[in-house]
Amino acid sequence: MAFFETLNMTAKSTADLDQLCINTIRTLSIDAIQKANSGHPGLPLGMAPAAYVLWTKFLRHNPKNPKWFGRDRFLLSGGHGSMLIYSLLHLTGYDLSMDEIKNFRQLHSKTPGHPENILTPGVEITTGPLGQGFANGVGMGIARAHLAAKFNKKGFPVVDSHIYCICSDGDLMEGVSYEAASIAGHLKLGNLIYLYDDNRITIDGSTDLAFTEDVTKRFEACGWHVLEVADGNDLKAIEAAIKAAQKVKDKPSIIRVHTIIGFGMPKQGTSKAHSDAPGEEAVKETKRNLGWPEDKQFYVPKEALAHYRQAVKNGAKLEKEWNDMVKKYEKANGDLGAAFAQIRSTDLPDGWEKALPKFDDVEAKATRAYSGDVINAIADALPQMVGGSADLAPSNNTTIKSSADIQAGAYANRNIHYGIREHAMGSLMNGMALFGSVIPFGGTFQTFSDYMRPAIRLAALSNIQTIFVFTHDSIGLGEDGPTHQSVEHLAAMRAIPNLALIRPCDAHEVREAWRAALSRSAAPTAFALSRQKVALIDRKKYADAKGLHKGAYTLAEAETKAGKATIPKLILIATGSEVGLAMQAREELNAAGTPTRVVSMPCWEFFDEQPQKYRDEVLPPKVTARLAIEAGVSQGWRKYTGDQGGTLCVDKFGTSAPAEDVFRDYGFTVENLIQEANRLN
Repeated sequence: MAFFETLNMTAKSTADLDQLCINTIRTLSIDAIQKANSGHPGLPLGMAPAAYVLWTKFLRHNPKNPKWFGRDRFLLSGGHGSMLIYSLLHLTGYDLSMDEIKNFRQLHSKTPGHPENILTPGVEITTGPLGQGFANGVGMGIARAHLAAKFNKKGFPVVDSHIYCICSDGDLMEGVSYEAASIAGHLKLGNLIYLYDDNRITIDGSTDLAFTEDVTKRFEACGWHVLEVADGNDLKAIEAAIKAAQKVKDKPSIIRVHTIIGFGMPKQGTSKAHSDAPGEEAVKETKRNLGWPEDKQFYVPKEALAHYRQAVKNGAKLEKEWNDMVKKYEKANGDLGAAFAQIRSTDLPDGWEKALPKFDDVEAKATRAYSGDVINAIADALPQMVGGSADLAPSNNTTIKSSADIQAGAYANRNIHYGIREHAMGSLMNGMALFGSVIPFGGTFQTFSDYMRPAIRLAALSNIQTIFVFTHDSIGLGEDGPTHQSVEHLAAMRAIPNLALIRPCDAHEVREAWRAALSRSAAPTAFALSRQKVALIDRKKYADAKGLHKGAYTLAEAETKAGKATIPKLILIATGSEVGLAMQAREELNAAGTPTRVVSMPCWEFFDEQPQKYRDEVLPPKVTARLAIEAGVSQGWRKYTGDQGGTLCVDKFGTSAPAEDVFRDYGFTVENLIQEANRLN
């Protein structure tokens, strides 16, 4: 007799109810995938038992308040198995209707092919590119450990969440997961519990085709606590493993759950069960194998729904208990309690901008050095800021000097040594930002943004406040040569939607760049900072650097030979260290009878957001003689120079020599700039 018939539409025992609930996940998932005619049934069907145990017995969450601060975080790193989390969210009472389940992978639905934190209530992170969720979880673990060390007091564990993650063999093959696992073990992040869907199958076939390492030994070598569940359908074993992992406080834990991919499908255990809609007949056969009525689609037995919906009542109770504790905590802990309340809000502390340096009397330095000055001026006013570098802190100037380093057992500090792990650094910062109450910034050389591009892109896609500090921004790097001299990277980052790339020209623009980045609470910002010294610009004589917030502004107006302001015949548009060069050329061009305006354009994205009237004021349409000056590729500049304008840029790789020699050889001199400008008149 089929299982469903045995139940006779009701659950007669705890075991029966468990199985009914698990198969509800499986059948919802396969129905949605079949209706969409695309998707990945393998992971949801194979990992349904483990996810069920986690969500009904361990996960602290409130479906009616997905952003409750005291919640545990659940991450689906294998984002291709998205119907697993969508099924769980719907069943446990989140704002995700059955209509949304039926619209899986359809236009404007809340159930896209891979989970997106900005679309679906209860989805913590945007996943899909494998390895990212794994690394995001480590970042969340760092944020949790940092905040717990700062705020928890005896009897008041106000920061006490676990970070749970389901990851796949594909996640573990990606290099970013190894980078992240290594630092997680080093930091002894005992608040991480990962469930590894060890089904031994990828799209191409068996994992043995390319993945034969001993995963247990790998994670043990990285300092993780490793457990194993031999049968992914053994609920008691899964529960025991999670309980054991919770007891380990000085190591992250990974549980190897041996599953059968696409459990119940005709082609279970094979690569054919990994992805794509199985077909109507295969869906019916799967349901028969699971003891499910094959003629019903999107069917949720009332007993299963009632069991899952206990999460609503339980979640409300958990949140109330936490809120009550926090009220007592804040009352008992004075300033610390007030600080905890403030750091949980999305608002920055009142008056923080007063800490920004004025730079009234400043020496000529690189913009990376000015950035370090700003960081240390505002660090005490913004306790949310946590910074670090991928082993280049002295070069990136990202150290908060008033703080020591975050290490195992010293989590309350604010400087993170990411090691030479640029990709993980980007992904960990994203995880920290997504955890909340932390504003992460991290530095490396701009050329290594290539290693971080997936994380930068996901930060932009996820609408999160991550600050990427890229230094050594051009051929000005000098002797290290073309491998380290970024030329195409400005254009590459400008191509990412929702990312603001700011290349400041002096101390004042650096200050405003930080002001802008810290005010962008729902989007990431990248800085392009110089190694070489930049010109000192007299802000009492020339325009205020607050023009940076509009992306571009008239720094110095055109003048007659007599020094009177006049309508420009030529506009020089420059960024970063090249603004000083443009200012020098302007002096000579004005004196020679070519009234020349200098426009500083530190951020294309901000400028493009301005009204057309303002843009036309800065770049008057009638002035077609325009020259863009930037030590990077010319790609994209025609948008601002127009077809009749020109560029002084770098459309080839750099070379190894002292910076001043490289700049001269590549034409970044006053004389050459004037020659290029005169060709436009």
